[in-house]
Amino acid sequence: MLASVLTTILFSFSVIFAARSARVLGAGSANLCRIVLATCFLAVWGHGFGAGLHGPGLPWFFLSGVVGFGLGDLALFGALPRIGPRLAILLTQCLAAPIAGLAEWIWLGTKLHAPDLACAAVILAGVVIALAPDRSLKVEPKVFWIGTLFGFGSALGQAFGAVISRKANEVSMLGNFNIDGGSAAYQRILGGVLVTAIAFVLMRKIRPTTLENEPDRWKRGLPLVVGNALAGPAFGVGCYQWALKTTPSGIVLPIVATSPLVTLVLAHFIDGERPTRRAVIGGLVAVGGAVLLKLVQSN
Repeated sequence: MLASVLTTILFSFSVIFAARSARVLGAGSANLCRIVLATCFLAVWGHGFGAGLHGPGLPWFFLSGVVGFGLGDLALFGALPRIGPRLAILLTQCLAAPIAGLAEWIWLGTKLHAPDLACAAVILAGVVIALAPDRSLKVEPKVFWIGTLFGFGSALGQAFGAVISRKANEVSMLGNFNIDGGSAAYQRILGGVLVTAIAFVLMRKIRPTTLENEPDRWKRGLPLVVGNALAGPAFGVGCYQWALKTTPSGIVLPIVATSPLVTLVLAHFIDGERPTRRAVIGGLVAVGGAVLLKLVQSN
């Protein structure tokens, strides 16, 4: 439970840093730079203090990064400009949890108890209340459905990436190999950085983008990228892998799904953005579900 909560907080800070760095450097450059930096940070940990590239779960962690970190994030970036961040994140976070729970049950035989499922449903209901788009959302039907498919693809990427990580941990345990969260995140991010780099090069060739050549652009943007790299792919994913090592994905993902709500709170204190009444109500419902989940697991 602690690892899931830490993941949620770190991912929320990551969103703040990501939004600001993307405005300064452009989304593609900021995304590639943060994942490369995170890979370097995790490599220092993995080879200096952790398992490095050793362990029987390495192929599975790498595949998890390709699916979740690589393809899943690409699908999310495809959904964001078409249906907006609220609906894109809603589809990703709320569909990923039940898909992951079902996939893990079918593949790995992990069963969730009824009270756990009920608490997870309460958490996701709170996220839906807080993030559901207004009726005023105006998008052409074709663009809307394409964006929705991308959002569904993002949910699939996050869900299957989490389940594959669970498989990697299971293989490691069967091989009597104890891998820490930081090393697991390192092995996983290698798949993600490969997919991200390939996509970046292809997109630059297909659709070149130009930003205003400000002399201090990287001076302003680099600290934001470093913050994003540390809070998201490095420490955030490290805690995420720690959580998946000990807890079924059907429990971890509903808790992590509250990260957009935490981001709303952070945005209020950092940028002065007041959350809407619906966001507050949804946040209270989600937090209540998380507290119930903790109480249920403690009994």
